[in-house]
Amino acid sequence: MDLQQRIDADIKAAMLAREKDRLNALRAIKSAILLELTKEGAGNGLDEATGLRILQKMHKQRQESATIYREQGRPELAAEEEAQSAVIEAYLPQRMSEGELEAAVKALIAGSGAVGMKDMGRVMGLATKELAGKADGSAVAAMVRKLLAAS
Repeated sequence: MDLQQRIDADIKAAMLAREKDRLNALRAIKSAILLELTKEGAGNGLDEATGLRILQKMHKQRQESATIYREQGRPELAAEEEAQSAVIEAYLPQRMSEGELEAAVKALIAGSGAVGMKDMGRVMGLATKELAGKADGSAVAAMVRKLLAAS
């Protein structure tokens, strides 16, 4: 079952269970997917990489909004954003641990033949493709920087 079908099925389930917060988050996901599908040149369907990119973007937006609401003293709005973020996170692949990320980046560095910071762009290009959805981009960049500076 692809992402779009899973979202539709989960919307129906949330409606039947009368889960308002979950339903709002699922409808936001469906809206973002439909928006992507109606873009010019989008093709016939939604591929997995595009769906993953949409979900990651939405998750990051919800996390940033919750942080801003907390800073402004609006805990009720922050809680709503965090609830939607949790629903979106359920559709994302499991995140890599620090150790797994370090091992993956070391393997990419060894495979690319990178020897110093001058090769960071090449390693980041490989890491972005290889670790898409599995690790946060800023965490990957920090790990690449750390490992290349040590070599």
